[in-house]
Amino acid sequence: MEGYCMNWELDAEHDAFRDTCRTFVDREVRPLVDAAESAGTFPDELWKRLGAAGLLGLVTPEEHGGGGGDSVTVALLAEELARASGGIAVTALVSAYMAAPHVVRHGTAAQQERWLGPLASGEAVASIAVTEPGTGSDVAGVTSTARRTDDGWVLNARKMYITNAGLADLLVVAARTGDAGRGGVTLFLVEADAPGVSTGTPLVKMGWHSSDTREVVLDDVVVGADDVLGEENRGFYQIMEAFQLERIALAGMGLGHAAECLDLALQYTREREAFGAPLTHLQTIRHKLATMEIELESARLVTYQAAARLDAGHPEAGRSVARAKYVAAIAANRIVDDAVQLFGGAGFVEESPVARHYRDARILRIGGGTDEIQLEILTRGMAS
Repeated sequence: MEGYCMNWELDAEHDAFRDTCRTFVDREVRPLVDAAESAGTFPDELWKRLGAAGLLGLVTPEEHGGGGGDSVTVALLAEELARASGGIAVTALVSAYMAAPHVVRHGTAAQQERWLGPLASGEAVASIAVTEPGTGSDVAGVTSTARRTDDGWVLNARKMYITNAGLADLLVVAARTGDAGRGGVTLFLVEADAPGVSTGTPLVKMGWHSSDTREVVLDDVVVGADDVLGEENRGFYQIMEAFQLERIALAGMGLGHAAECLDLALQYTREREAFGAPLTHLQTIRHKLATMEIELESARLVTYQAAARLDAGHPEAGRSVARAKYVAAIAANRIVDDAVQLFGGAGFVEESPVARHYRDARILRIGGGTDEIQLEILTRGMAS
């Protein structure tokens, strides 16, 4: 198609950025993973380190302390962070590339001035509060309410499974301001310490142990008219727009889990002996490793293509993103499972790195739009 270039390799700039991310993760993140997993919390000192390295503002305008990135760089960052820890990765990614982009795209000048600089520097943390106890994939079914007053709104909401809820300074909250369905949802910026905002205790999760996930309750929370984010009753469409970069980030995380487990499996099978020789002398082991590598590289190509199409405004970008989210999540789960199998009993021990990746990867088939949602996107129009 004229205007779109097909290139199956990272250019020099993106390749260098990946190296920068890997160096940062090896130096700053990996030493903190075990303690963060045990404590069940994100290492607070990482926020400003990530910000100083420019890794929290890749899609933030330069005038607000960011810039220099695109969807491909977000995918690369997600991949490298997840190689170390899914819980640490998702904590940073939710703030910088799932919540903050709402302010980048739809915030007023005052909202952007207030929040984008602190979020890019790591001085503030953001969370997006959409999911409810009875509303997950069906975003148009949001039941939280926003009641108009003379000078603003009063919000009442019960949100569930909210990542960064206990860390956040800023909540991006979806609430109903109009009729049922897609056209009646509005987004609001709510400061986490506002009167009436409360959070539950951290949820004990299968994976992502170092991330903070909680219930968020808004009980008659008063916000100003200037706290509406974007257009009134257009929140559903703003969420759908933001899902594109969110799914790229989650696909990138899948690549990271898979890549790390493939590397660990290669090292283990070269060193582990059985029947008088390293495991890699067995054809069945070598073929399994080759299959893992094929699945990883296939998912990587699909993800990078989707990110590039999103940046280019390609007409098939939405379908490409759905395809990447699905393929990368499925591949990650299969590859980490294969790694546990290759490790044998050593892979089933709780503190084993492959066991951690096994736990962390499973949520990628759920969060940010389930496998089934991605398949619905890809099959629209087939029945007509």
